[in-house]
Amino acid sequence: MTSRLVEQLGARHVAGATAIELADRIRALILDGRITVGERLPSERALAIELRRSRSTTTRVYGLLEADGFVSRVHGGGTRAALPHSDTVIPTVDDDTMIDLSIASMDSTPGLYDATVRSLPRLATLRRTSGYSLQGLPELRDAVAQRFSARGVPTTPEQIIITSGALNALNLILATLNRRGDRALVEQPTFPHALEAIHRHGYRMLPTPVDHDGWDERHVTDTLLHGRPHIAYLIPDFHNPTAATLPESARARIATTARNVGTHVIVDETTAELDIDRGWTPTPLAAFSPEVITVGSMSKIAWGGLRIGWMRAERSLVTRLLAVRPSFELGTALLEQCIALELLQDMPALTAHIRSRLRDGRSAVARGVADLDGVDMPPAPGGLSAWLDLGAPVSTTLSLAARARGLVVPPGPRFAMGGVLERRLRIPITLPPERTALAMERLRAAWNDVYAGHTPRAADVPHSAVI
Repeated sequence: MTSRLVEQLGARHVAGATAIELADRIRALILDGRITVGERLPSERALAIELRRSRSTTTRVYGLLEADGFVSRVHGGGTRAALPHSDTVIPTVDDDTMIDLSIASMDSTPGLYDATVRSLPRLATLRRTSGYSLQGLPELRDAVAQRFSARGVPTTPEQIIITSGALNALNLILATLNRRGDRALVEQPTFPHALEAIHRHGYRMLPTPVDHDGWDERHVTDTLLHGRPHIAYLIPDFHNPTAATLPESARARIATTARNVGTHVIVDETTAELDIDRGWTPTPLAAFSPEVITVGSMSKIAWGGLRIGWMRAERSLVTRLLAVRPSFELGTALLEQCIALELLQDMPALTAHIRSRLRDGRSAVARGVADLDGVDMPPAPGGLSAWLDLGAPVSTTLSLAARARGLVVPPGPRFAMGGVLERRLRIPITLPPERTALAMERLRAAWNDVYAGHTPRAADVPHSAVI
């Protein structure tokens, strides 16, 4: 059985790599969180067998990592991933000198303060209640249901559960539907934390490719028909990270195929409102099948610090979800729900602000990419990011070089399985233009370092995991 380390490395992609190059790859996996601190790694002998390399090579790899503090080895306890300890001050992503591109999110909407003030009287009326809100405030569920209905998916408040963010909703769905060892269809690339959640719930993942020009619809339907996965996780609107939108005809065929084979389709709509200039508004995938489960949140349209999400599902599944939810939380914070209700009543202003910010951010990234020889920036009509084509499989190397330049940017393989997508790099379009311009200057310096053959030493790299 292939170890997680080799799955993340991608055996094909490290064939012929030197011990130093292998150590660099493993260090990158640890730095961006694909291998967790404390995780047990294969023995030197097992790693040599999996990679079809000599034992002396893997011994040297672990020796290099241990010398830099990226693995710890205890007699009888095996080899485990670690982060270095140092008496010197090393920049982290919390350091003001660092620019963090690992989180594609904007700061709060200008209307958040006023919405918070307006929400306080509503919160005051709730003081006589227990304060627990297992399904969510009826008024907020009604507001979310009305938004679904307005978009072509007739919905009642009883079909809505308010959650502490979309990822919280996804974990609740996975915990309720869970069949460990079964298959899950996932896009490649996709939201990394969704991959981690699906993996943690014991699913075996079946990837289907997505690029800036869209999905391979035949591959999706063939995977559903022949793989018969228990769940499918899709981001059909302004896909993260490619910004692609699934065509309406494909939505109908995929929803029908999934229903016929008994696959639970989980649609992530956290990016659905992030339109810049797409030019059309698709019908939500849930309109094509009543079994589709949809999750969304306020994090991308208002503020990441407002931990409010929701899910829409059939009433029978809502009953099951509510039975499971108390095992790990008793509801969603009431203040945040009151604020979200105020914000949802002013969506035209919210979306106008988002469109302006994203357009400016996209332009700033495009100006920076113009200075990177050989790098292509595909169209990004909305969404969170630009999915750059680097023209060569150097994403991990570039990510390491960028850290040495004070820039945290996760490499393409962070959004996939098996070490693939080394030609790709996600750059958020969500930062203020001046911050983006500085980030792109540092990326250009790192790009020049890579092509000049200057690789960062371990001591020069900020030791912090990508979020």
